Amino acid sequence: MLQPLTSEFGQHIALTITWLNDNQGLVSVVIFILTLFLGWASGIFSALRRKPKFIAELIPGPTFVCVFPTGEKSTGHDVHRIGFALYLSVANCGSSASSLHAVHVGYRWNVVPFSKSWFCNTLFRHWLQHRTASLSDFQVAIGESLNVYPFMFQRNSLSPVQQETYLQPGQSVVGVVYFEQSDSWGGCQPRVLNGQIRLSVRLLDVFGGRHTKSFWIPAVTLEEARRFNPSFGRTLAELHGKALPGEDA
Repeated sequence: MLQPLTSEFGQHIALTITWLNDNQGLVSVVIFILTLFLGWASGIFSALRRKPKFIAELIPGPTFVCVFPTGEKSTGHDVHRIGFALYLSVANCGSSASSLHAVHVGYRWNVVPFSKSWFCNTLFRHWLQHRTASLSDFQVAIGESLNVYPFMFQRNSLSPVQQETYLQPGQSVVGVVYFEQSDSWGGCQPRVLNGQIRLSVRLLDVFGGRHTKSFWIPAVTLEEARRFNPSFGRTLAELHGKALPGEDA
């Protein structure tokens, strides 16, 4: 029983070899095309695997949120502003270089459950997408010395160093990112639990990639915030020409 099958298989092999010998030109062209295709496909897959991956970490320093009044009212509610300071370390743990394009912060509003605002900003985060220029450096006195914290994007007034936000794989950068939320009232502010709020930080690279991580950060008073920066919360006041309560215009 095995002998006829073996003989038939051998005939197929012989016919295949004969066909290949008679059509060497065509076979060479097919092999060439397949080689090009496989090379192109492997290049595409390799390029898809090569992506930046930014990871944010909070490091000891000026990281906090502060809700402070403006002295005005809107629809019977006291108007407030919110300042965020984040001292971040951003590392590129991916396989491709990229620049840190932007940093956004998001939080959930402290509003009445199941209201319209609750569905919009408690189930989903309220995002601040435009960082604010700080009027002065973040700093802290250590003995007789003054330690100045570098900004992530803007230049320090007390230091000429400009942070490099183009990151090769394995590189990192540290710096302060500062935000002031414009006039708000009511529950348009983070919910404070045990003196802290839950904040999401989103890093954007120049290729459009988003890298998000959440942290708990302390909520402090304006007086405490200004121990790190005497101009904390004053940027929008200067732009609007309206001083905060107890301050000169």
